[in-house]
Amino acid sequence: MSRYSVASLLRHSLRGHRGWARAWRDPEPKKHYDVVIIGGGGHGLASAYYLARLHGIRNVAVVEKGWLGGGNTGRNTTIVRSNYLIEPNAHFYEHSLKLWEGLSQELNYNVMFSQRGVLNLAHSDAQMDAAARRGNAMRLNGIDAELLTAEDVERMVPHLDFSGHARFPIHGGLLQPRGGTARHDAVAWGFARAASALGVDLIQNCEVTGIRRQANRVLGVETERGFIGCGRLGMAVAGNSGHVAAMAGLRLPIESHVLQAFVTEGLKPLIDTVVTYGAGHFYISQSDKGGLVLGGDIDGYNSYAQKGNMPLIEHCLAAGMQVFPCLSRLRILRHWGGVMDMSMDGSPIIGKTPLDNFYINGGWCYGGFKATPGSGWVFAHTIAHDRPHALNAAFTLDRFERGLAIDERGGGPTPNVH
Repeated sequence: MSRYSVASLLRHSLRGHRGWARAWRDPEPKKHYDVVIIGGGGHGLASAYYLARLHGIRNVAVVEKGWLGGGNTGRNTTIVRSNYLIEPNAHFYEHSLKLWEGLSQELNYNVMFSQRGVLNLAHSDAQMDAAARRGNAMRLNGIDAELLTAEDVERMVPHLDFSGHARFPIHGGLLQPRGGTARHDAVAWGFARAASALGVDLIQNCEVTGIRRQANRVLGVETERGFIGCGRLGMAVAGNSGHVAAMAGLRLPIESHVLQAFVTEGLKPLIDTVVTYGAGHFYISQSDKGGLVLGGDIDGYNSYAQKGNMPLIEHCLAAGMQVFPCLSRLRILRHWGGVMDMSMDGSPIIGKTPLDNFYINGGWCYGGFKATPGSGWVFAHTIAHDRPHALNAAFTLDRFERGLAIDERGGGPTPNVH
């Protein structure tokens, strides 16, 4: 750290945190923008940033009903990976991972991206064959992948259950060394600061209550702070996609479900990678504070509530102890829920809608956070040029009607389940 930085920190600390400059502006909404994006999470902020940075469209507003990053961006397990099998997903998520690798420098903000690796466990010969197939497909697409034996896995994660009576005996696994985690709040703050510096208006506490249309064109959004007109409207609202799209008269092929996540009390270093396994649908990593961050499956019922229920808590923790018996002695510090758009094929929807100037970014299932920079990058291109980029050309809204589903059995955290 430079002498100037130390002096600055000391000066601000002695002031009692008074006099700090705002990280981003807090403007009043204008009457009209070239582009309005509904949703101030990672995807909406990234889209606004890339619109301004790459396409020169700076008369942009991001409208958020609460605070920036207060939705799913702040309610996930922060895993970043590109270990996909089907080509549209593989190319898209790999592009996103490459953006992650330079994101802190791009934004001049430390998003705490840690390439600690993502390891998917295999528990049978058949699962090892599936892992080898996925790994070969990844490498053919230029994505890093390593097939590990049981001995390799044990050396890497010795606290897994390698006993002879394990419920899920470990035969090996598939490792993506370049995968890892990032700090979710820092991602939102970094994109927000960078977008604001380029002239984007970030309007918080401004819930959209309606979408005004004329024939087949959107005119703008009704909000708690009045009507805001726009030339083009983008939507990136995570689990509320169906609700917001209905304001424009659209019905989406998605369901909204709760996905819970958990963090334990802090520990000394125990796991230095991300570990997932499909048989129990469980994933775990260790945060920089020492807590173990873990999650599992969706709650299984439609809901807009950001809380879960006890059966899934029990299921998730039992799944964790089946591979990490040492977890039984830990206390859960807190848990939370995010609302997720579950598309019919496990892949996102990024593109145009039947309305002339209305664009959708949703249906992310388990994959939303890892896609943050890539999602914003292609969504900004789609809005700016009124057509998709090659990387999101397959993720159209009408693919379900046309029978072109991208059925990625690996859309969740593991290679063997949705």
